[in-house]
Amino acid sequence: MNFCSHCGAPTTLAIPQGDNRQRHVCTNSDCGMIHYQNPKIITGCLPIYQDKVLLCKRAIEPRYGLWTLPAGFMENGETVEQGAIRESREEANANLEIEQLYTLFDLPHINQVHCLYRATLSDTNFAPGEESLAVALFDEASIPWDQLAFRVVAHTLRHYFADRKNNKHFPFRSVTLEPLN
Repeated sequence: MNFCSHCGAPTTLAIPQGDNRQRHVCTNSDCGMIHYQNPKIITGCLPIYQDKVLLCKRAIEPRYGLWTLPAGFMENGETVEQGAIRESREEANANLEIEQLYTLFDLPHINQVHCLYRATLSDTNFAPGEESLAVALFDEASIPWDQLAFRVVAHTLRHYFADRKNNKHFPFRSVTLEPLN
């Protein structure tokens, strides 16, 4: 950040009084605004219909043309669950019911937190939304593992299929993903 979004003056990196981290601070003494930058929350669903999961083929960057779960950035004024439902409707026109928060991934190297809910599709009346080239149901054998857009998606799918085999016990999982070297 080079300029204050409040007054337009230049900013500098400094540790504000009472803080312990560098922040972008406005250099205008009449303003002095401290600009906090915090992680982005990505929310979405693992939509399930019978023994299959719904995936979306991305029509946008990053990772155009690869498969993912319906998910995206949480918006102001909504809960994480509301965001997951909205993203599922936007990307797959999916009607679903949330079952539980299933996976939470911390990605500190890119300042993101991913929250994915296990959900049940109410019907098979789904279709690609603006951000999807295609949407389809996949059983475990037909998942395009080498064409998945994000590691979070692969981890969530692996957990789901393993849990399904384990007496359909679906525990909540919280994982920190470090960058790949």
